[in-house]
Amino acid sequence: MTGFTIQRLPFERSAVDAWAQDDARHTNWPVVYVIDGAERRKVPALYVGETVRTATRMRQHLAGSKRHEGLESIRVVVDERFNKSVCLDLESHLIRWFHGDGQYELLNGNDGLTDARYFDRDMYRESFRDVFEALRAEGLFSRSIPQIENSDLFKLSPFKALNDDQAVAVTDIVEGLLEDLQHPDRQSTLVVQGSPGTGKTIIAIFLLKLLADIRDYQDHDDIQPDSMFAEFFVSENRDLLADIRMALVVPQQSLRESVKKVFKKTPRLDPTMVLTPFQVGESERAFDLILVDETHRLGQRANQASGVQNKKFRDINVALFGKDDTRYTQLDWIKARSRHQLLLVDSEQSVRPHDLSPTVLSAEVRSARDLHRHYRLTTQMRVQAGADYVEFVRAVLRNEFPPRPDLGSYDLRLFDDLGDMVTAIRARDEEVGLSRLVAGYAWDWVSRRDPQAFDIHLDGISLRWNSADKDWINSPGSLDEVGSIHTVQGYDLNYAGVIIGPDLSVSSDTGAIVANWDAYRDKKGKERTGHLAASFDDEDLLIFIRNIYGVLLTRGMLGTYVYVCDPELRERLRSLLA
Repeated sequence: MTGFTIQRLPFERSAVDAWAQDDARHTNWPVVYVIDGAERRKVPALYVGETVRTATRMRQHLAGSKRHEGLESIRVVVDERFNKSVCLDLESHLIRWFHGDGQYELLNGNDGLTDARYFDRDMYRESFRDVFEALRAEGLFSRSIPQIENSDLFKLSPFKALNDDQAVAVTDIVEGLLEDLQHPDRQSTLVVQGSPGTGKTIIAIFLLKLLADIRDYQDHDDIQPDSMFAEFFVSENRDLLADIRMALVVPQQSLRESVKKVFKKTPRLDPTMVLTPFQVGESERAFDLILVDETHRLGQRANQASGVQNKKFRDINVALFGKDDTRYTQLDWIKARSRHQLLLVDSEQSVRPHDLSPTVLSAEVRSARDLHRHYRLTTQMRVQAGADYVEFVRAVLRNEFPPRPDLGSYDLRLFDDLGDMVTAIRARDEEVGLSRLVAGYAWDWVSRRDPQAFDIHLDGISLRWNSADKDWINSPGSLDEVGSIHTVQGYDLNYAGVIIGPDLSVSSDTGAIVANWDAYRDKKGKERTGHLAASFDDEDLLIFIRNIYGVLLTRGMLGTYVYVCDPELRERLRSLLA
């Protein structure tokens, strides 16, 4: 058996007709193809497809959508070993790699990529890397696969092969939303609930792209009848979505900037769709649909990060509700400015007193469940050790003594010396990239005012907090710094080196894990504000600190390294992690 070949021809009718006569496989054989063009387009563009009848498919492209105007060259990947399942899988991989590379505008719609099992899949997937390298040699890729797969553009891309519960959630959400849109006077709130790494952010971005594709598709567009969401691409749904105004609210600044970059590279999405809660509150036009990522990080009427934001909060409350009342939250703004909302929630990732209160979040979940608009994500997509690891971490932080689950090849280690952990993280970054140090907020941010100063001093090692507020993980020098909760929430790492500071310790009196009020240095994290204005005790602080470390300890996809400042807590973890 021979390997694949890449056959090249101009994107022209006469060239396709001549090529069709050269080989029977050109008219009846499963293949994957790439059509690209740069010279005749403002932005270099590319389309990836798979078909059994290549010549016929190329003629359809030439006679079809205006999206393909200006494309110039066809590359057909032919392999006598290929079958339909292999081609669908290779097509999915190439679409994801091309979008993650960011060199071309990807013209594909988002009707659902496949991740099906089939005979000898692992063997075929090894050959996909050879196809990638062959296309890279011709200039169609600018970076290697590891570089692409470590990028935010790849990780946050709407071109994903969804797992089963994500696919069910997307299907149910779209069906519910389309039903609600048929009633102009109806308002609805949908809730997606999931632990870290279950893909809540991906669901939000995927849905916006899917809805935009349904809205804009034309009857001659190439929606494959057996694709995952093909049933939604009908004229009735297109008409329902014709004038829909959509937005994605991302409360955290760092993640918001990364999502904007993805939208900039994705047809039918635009960075202006990615908003802060304040921008929604100040908007003069209402929205039909607002999706809210990390809903638990929306704010209450509490002391904000600046005097300007405090004034904005008051002004928005007065403009929307006629008065400034502490009952109104940023979630109320979003509901006032939109007919339909999709809230993505994990209450155990709330990390500050002015985040939405647990009471508000619980009420939204209950209401959505009662109206059959509640969707649960359970499959762990980030941590290779799976959902058992996430629950194990949370149970340990809750002062429980759970048995260590089977983590497979997941690399979970406890370090007695911080220097050793720093060295190990550097080694992992050299091997696979995207390996960073993170820590709880247990040290003052001295370097913010004095860039030459160090913030963390442990075991003869001196480190600085993150120097970048936006996209810190990918910023220059991040490997030499330590990221806080506010720079990594919502992001993936390959390896996370987590420093558990003196803000968390074991009580010598009770043996329980407790919060150290004085060691916790986030002033906004322990203000008597929001739902805790009347009282904020040690147990409340413990919940926030526990949530912070729950987030930090679930960032690493391949492994998590842990260093603990408190000796008794270190021994507690040693007995549980071993």
